[in-house]
Amino acid sequence: MPAAGGARFKLPVSVLVVVHTPALEVLLLERAARPDFWQSVTGSLDAPDEALEHAALRELREETGLDAASGRLRRWNVTNTFEIYAQWRGRYAPGTTRNTEHVFSFEVPAARAVVLAPDEHVAYVWLPWRAALERCFSWSNRDAIRLLAADLETGEAA
Repeated sequence: MPAAGGARFKLPVSVLVVVHTPALEVLLLERAARPDFWQSVTGSLDAPDEALEHAALRELREETGLDAASGRLRRWNVTNTFEIYAQWRGRYAPGTTRNTEHVFSFEVPAARAVVLAPDEHVAYVWLPWRAALERCFSWSNRDAIRLLAADLETGEAA
């Protein structure tokens, strides 16, 4: 459905991809539109029929330059539903107030330089997982990092 000006409305279905190393260093990105808002890779599906894994890898490539061959994508079968901030609701169809987010992780062998999408992010940092928790502005992102850390400590898949 078109939004004002002919642009399409965003779909209220998104992916969250926690990029990390085996040692649990977590990649965080600082939002361009919101200074000091740090997060993992996130983004909405481009179309209702876009596969979640495809969306996760597309967002990963768009936001960091990392591709599927540079690590291992894992779907967590965890979803979060949350209210869309009022200032961002204009991007969605009228009446849309909630988003459903699907959680993934992407393990890379070691921390490395990434290529940011400058319209979305202005800085990145690799942090130990506990420090990443402190910096994330999103509760769902913090929960995903905690889940990842617990999983890697126990060796059990989510």
